[in-house]
Amino acid sequence: MSNIIITSDSTSDLSLELRDRYNIPTMPLGVTLGGETFKDGVDITPDDIYLHHSKTGELPKTTAANIDECLNFFKPFADEGKTVIHISLSSSLSSTFNNARLAAMELENIYVIDAQNLSTGSGLLVVAAAEMVKEGLNAEEIVEKINDLIPKVDASFVIDNLEYLHKGGRCSALAMLGANVLKLKPCIEVKNGAMGVGKKYRGRYGDVLKTYVNERLADADNIDPARVFITHAGCDNEIVNAVVEQVKEKGIFKEIFLTRAGCTISSHCGKDTLGILFIRKNPIT
Repeated sequence: MSNIIITSDSTSDLSLELRDRYNIPTMPLGVTLGGETFKDGVDITPDDIYLHHSKTGELPKTTAANIDECLNFFKPFADEGKTVIHISLSSSLSSTFNNARLAAMELENIYVIDAQNLSTGSGLLVVAAAEMVKEGLNAEEIVEKINDLIPKVDASFVIDNLEYLHKGGRCSALAMLGANVLKLKPCIEVKNGAMGVGKKYRGRYGDVLKTYVNERLADADNIDPARVFITHAGCDNEIVNAVVEQVKEKGIFKEIFLTRAGCTISSHCGKDTLGILFIRKNPIT
């Protein structure tokens, strides 16, 4: 049995089933809502955020894990003599990576990787690392291979409504008004560790998602067929199931994982957000 353990933070949005399957301990980030601070995925869920917002109009604030929290998370594994490879939310989006890096310096055999991604964009790297442990690779080999995979992660989401982005200061009132009038659904892409706007789709959300899936998966020869994540934030089952069936019909992937976006994505993008996330064979330019 390997002495290496793969860990992540709660923003990787891995399902409990996958965390159990690969034995992935997860460090929760903080979520402040209604004057109280909660632990993401422990004592607050995205549905709690949506309900609170519908009643009050208030959005939560997400907070990074501080150095002490990171140290307390790593120390039990270090005390057991484990080698830890921790895959963190992008350093461009949170100070969590830097705090984890500083905490790791106080212990031995703790490797901290900047995923340069979020949600199951990071989750893809976590699962890939866990598979490498099963294959018998050592820690240095895993870290090197994961760093090679980082620029190949294709992570994007299509947002139905810009209200959360607007209230969070990431979208102007004019842009939101224009998008609503024109029925625009922006595609948010993660590149170089940061979120940016890609293509802007127009039309009904369900129809937009069909086009989005076809376009993202058009270059099948450049897609790693191992796995894909379909990750959504509170979308209707009918819409989610249609996307799952569409991806299955493509016949590209060996495994298709359906997951709910956690509190971080839900806080910034809001309900009715959906993305397909996978790894390409070549770096994304």
